[in-house]
Amino acid sequence: MAAGAWGTCGSSLLGGRLNALRAGPVLLRRLSSYDVAIVGGGIVGLASARELKQRHPKLTCIVLEKEKELAFHQSGHNSGVIHSGIYYTPGSLKAKLCVRGAELSYAYFEKKGIPYKRCGKLIVAVEQEEIARLKTLFERGKQNNAPGLRLIDSKEIQEREPYCRGLMALDSPNTGIVDWREVSLSYAKDFSEMGGKIETQFEVTDFQTNKESAEGHTGGLKYPITIKSAKKTAVHCKYVVTCGGLYSDRLSQKSGCSREPRIVPFRGDYLVLKPEKHYLIKGNIYPVPNPKFPFLGVHFTPRMNGSVWLGPNAVLAFKREGYNLYDFDLRDFTDAVCYSGLQKLALRHMAFGLTEMYRGIVISAQVKQLQRYIPELTAKDVMRGPSGVRAQALDRDGNLVDDFVFDGGSGPIASHVLHVRNAPSPAATSSLAIGEIVADEAEKRFKL
Repeated sequence: MAAGAWGTCGSSLLGGRLNALRAGPVLLRRLSSYDVAIVGGGIVGLASARELKQRHPKLTCIVLEKEKELAFHQSGHNSGVIHSGIYYTPGSLKAKLCVRGAELSYAYFEKKGIPYKRCGKLIVAVEQEEIARLKTLFERGKQNNAPGLRLIDSKEIQEREPYCRGLMALDSPNTGIVDWREVSLSYAKDFSEMGGKIETQFEVTDFQTNKESAEGHTGGLKYPITIKSAKKTAVHCKYVVTCGGLYSDRLSQKSGCSREPRIVPFRGDYLVLKPEKHYLIKGNIYPVPNPKFPFLGVHFTPRMNGSVWLGPNAVLAFKREGYNLYDFDLRDFTDAVCYSGLQKLALRHMAFGLTEMYRGIVISAQVKQLQRYIPELTAKDVMRGPSGVRAQALDRDGNLVDDFVFDGGSGPIASHVLHVRNAPSPAATSSLAIGEIVADEAEKRFKL
């Protein structure tokens, strides 16, 4: 399936899981029945739920989240950057959603009084060979309608960032920072105030057709779908939208879809600049992307709380929600290393991967990369910081699926389920725009 396309998936896995529940006692505590259930209480799920409820006030909607808190994983473990839409392929869904999402986000922050800073970003070329790539990036950003872009020389770099050294930079004044978890909780508040229901600690274990259905049928019932949880509770609904992030492939498989593209977790470890060195950084400082490598590289990111994050690296996480070096889950690990897509990616980028692992362990190696932009920085100026885990979608050939992927299904449940399969960075920036297209597709698919 093409990245960013609304696709369908095979029905070979539907099997008995989607057939009628067998007669006899079912030890489930039914929470209630709803028109639409949104699985996933991260920023994408909450934005989609908010948009659906806003468009259709009479719909009964529920958000189901497996953790005790909303926005607990990727939505609460990210750099906090509001991206402007520079990097992405012109015409791609990712580019369009980022630019529109940033515009909608700034307007939303103003309306809701959410603190943010439009502090800008410099993408800095520190070597002669990077200048041509920087100019290409400038043209790409203009094609994407990213606002206010301009190329600046070394003198202007120092005027903007006195301690930064570079030959040329791309100035992006529309880049900003915000606490995306606070934004997520604001979406949740909007949704609740419109009458939406939020149920936490509801880990989805299965999707089934209701036992009143004839086998293989979902027609004729008001609430034909049952969503079961690990705690033996259940929700009945007409339609399901899944926004599962790190578990999007597994959720899709539960409803009969192929697991491809497969989610492989990559952990990013940040360093934190010591408070007495905060004067070194004013805004975001980013590298010129190298197309030879699969990830962006280290950057400098000021935070809304006044701290400054440096990094991250990018290494395989041995657990889908493994934020620490030694976090390990056998199923997650086996799932990743046995997948042909990861094996092919690793073979192509073996040296890069080993370097990233080394930099994650040895602080001085990470600092050496950062010194290319801020020469005055030393290892004594930093300390270990937080980590995040990125849900990276990979195809079977080892290619990063770098755009949004939305999926449906085939068979009896197909017209009742919509999966957001891949929502990569900048999903937070794009969240309100993603919510719009998820709602558009839900209206079309579910005939709302």
